[in-house]
Amino acid sequence: MRASSAAAGPAAPEPTPDPIVALATAPGRGAVGIVRASGRDLSALILALCGRPLAPRQATLLPFLGADGQALDRGLAIHFPAPHSYTGEDVLELQAHGGPVLLQLLLARCLQAQPGLRLARPGEFTERAFLNDKIDLAQAEAVADLIAASTEAAARSAARSLSGEFSAQVRLLAGRIVELRMLVEATLDFPEEEIDFLERAGARARLADIARAIETTLARARQGALLREGLRVVIAGQPNVGKSSLLNALAGAELAIVTPIPGTTRDKISETIQIEGVPLHVVDTAGLRHDDEAADVVERIGMERSWEAIAQADAVLFLHDLARRGEPAYEAGDAAIAERLPAGVPVLQAFNKADLLGPAAPPAPGLALSARTGQGIAALRHALLQQAGWQAAPEGVFIARTRHVQALQRTREHLGLAQAHAAERDTALELLAEELRLAHRALGEITGEFSSEDLLGEIFAGFCIGK
Repeated sequence: MRASSAAAGPAAPEPTPDPIVALATAPGRGAVGIVRASGRDLSALILALCGRPLAPRQATLLPFLGADGQALDRGLAIHFPAPHSYTGEDVLELQAHGGPVLLQLLLARCLQAQPGLRLARPGEFTERAFLNDKIDLAQAEAVADLIAASTEAAARSAARSLSGEFSAQVRLLAGRIVELRMLVEATLDFPEEEIDFLERAGARARLADIARAIETTLARARQGALLREGLRVVIAGQPNVGKSSLLNALAGAELAIVTPIPGTTRDKISETIQIEGVPLHVVDTAGLRHDDEAADVVERIGMERSWEAIAQADAVLFLHDLARRGEPAYEAGDAAIAERLPAGVPVLQAFNKADLLGPAAPPAPGLALSARTGQGIAALRHALLQQAGWQAAPEGVFIARTRHVQALQRTREHLGLAQAHAAERDTALELLAEELRLAHRALGEITGEFSSEDLLGEIFAGFCIGK
């Protein structure tokens, strides 16, 4: 049973004794449907549904029995006795034909056959796996991320996190911090030993090494968070600069209506594309006018929604029309839009319709392209990746969430303060010890394994306290 508690809040609840059951396959018709149950003892359920005990971890073909002893279906039953199962409890999986009515009949039969059996809450099987120490918190989150992965690279990275690669990296870093904490605590508890902690233990160098390792892990986590969450890119610009054509070119499909008539796009259109495995959520917006030229109420509402989308964007692709460069009214419109763009949102400048000017046209500042011919689209994709901050190869990245990145950032901040205290000639070991404790606590939030007892056990194991 998990004895530790996550540092971010109260102790995690103990697993409830109630056995649970649920459909483990998506709703609708399919060739196969799975009913899964988990609990401390499922012998009654197995006997009622299968008519006899099952050999552990072996698929057995047999009829699934109703309350009247008649077969509801014939399929495979697998029993995973505790603790060697996904949840750490007894688990029974019934693999039946995937008809919705049949699966509901099996589910109802399970609820009838096992005393106390109830329907599982969303995610409760994985929650029990976490509470029973089968997986840690980061691995539990990776289960959901693997299912929700929108690209191949995201799926591979989620599988890497689920296998424990990210957790192992975090635990390694936490162990190195614990070693330093042990030395600091020993110095604080036994000052008469006159241990020259900083000099003899090489604490400053070890602290610097840990800080560098945290930076590396943080960089990989940022890439993993990008793979999971993607980047929201909003295409903005004046009417008829080619925003919808560019969205179609990036997506490789006719998603938006394209006409020569300014104001054709009245509302935002979103599409998720992937570039080198990174999901980009591209939003085409209604054309922005710098004055009250909007022809009707609908277009004004579209412009308001465009500005709302821009305010929520991770990056803005500001699209210009090369064919209209130099026109006073057009330049004034671009300047007015640029002035209203949010200060904290990165802006990528792109100039469309390069095909209309010919090869002799002077290059524009920013990225020149043609949404109609595809010229410059590959360069734009590369620029979008750079804008997203994508640097690592997907095979070297584990999936991560924003909370993981934030926890690592807090760890880095506390280690930075610890380094500042360690650099002082007359070091305040109490302050150094506190910053190391907070750094350790922040890392513990990622896997959910930190508790004050952990450090206590490490100290008793590594030091002869009673000498």
